[in-house]
Amino acid sequence: MGYLYETHLHTCTASKCGKSTGKEHARFYKEIGYTGIIMTDHFFGGNTAVDRELPWEDRIDWFWRGYEEAKEEGDRIGLDVFFGLEQNYGWDEYLIYGLTKEYMKNHPEMEHWTRKQQLEEVHKAGGCVIQAHPFRIRGYMLDIKLGYLYCDGIEAANAGNEALDDARAMILGRERNMVMTAGSDNHCSPAHTVYGIELEKRLTSIQDYVKIIMERGTIHLHVPEARFQLAERPVLDERHKAFLLNEQEQVVPAQKEWID
Repeated sequence: MGYLYETHLHTCTASKCGKSTGKEHARFYKEIGYTGIIMTDHFFGGNTAVDRELPWEDRIDWFWRGYEEAKEEGDRIGLDVFFGLEQNYGWDEYLIYGLTKEYMKNHPEMEHWTRKQQLEEVHKAGGCVIQAHPFRIRGYMLDIKLGYLYCDGIEAANAGNEALDDARAMILGRERNMVMTAGSDNHCSPAHTVYGIELEKRLTSIQDYVKIIMERGTIHLHVPEARFQLAERPVLDERHKAFLLNEQEQVVPAQKEWID
């Protein structure tokens, strides 16, 4: 057995929708045998708990608290804890790995990056970008927007998704030969369902994970075997219609369904 990592996780400290602290998450994942977790609280384009009226550096300090509390507990109990974030662009969301607190404090413009700028600047900083739950359907979401031009891979399995969402993501990932990851999108520990990835080597830093993604290293999805296998061909309606983000970040019809 390899090393298990959670790649998508939210705290109540920095994410308004979070229910558990970083310490609570760390203890839970240690108990279920995970090697580590990557904290990805909602950044300022999404459902953040951070007061947007604060000065930029104070906002970044607040944003990092959930991770830092988890890291402190992880160091105490023997769980690897790394930092990431999740940014929202109006229903398409991206997990960013590899940025430091110092970098974020020095780049207040990152709050207003376009998707293209985000990918370019994160690469310059030595990080990577994964589109989170690309086919997710929610009542508050207006469209499925596929931003594969603006990421280094996709989250093919998300424990908060319907099985159909993940089955479609897997087809897309295979079709475009994309790097694929999995995560729980966990907001509350203990959690009933936990997804993650299994790696062949233990991570020593978040940069190790970035390197695996950018160099297309081996990532095993730690999800149920039947997650991507649907019992029958589903009937799609208007909610399932997918759109693409083109090279100008314009939303255009995909004219594909991505179902077997």
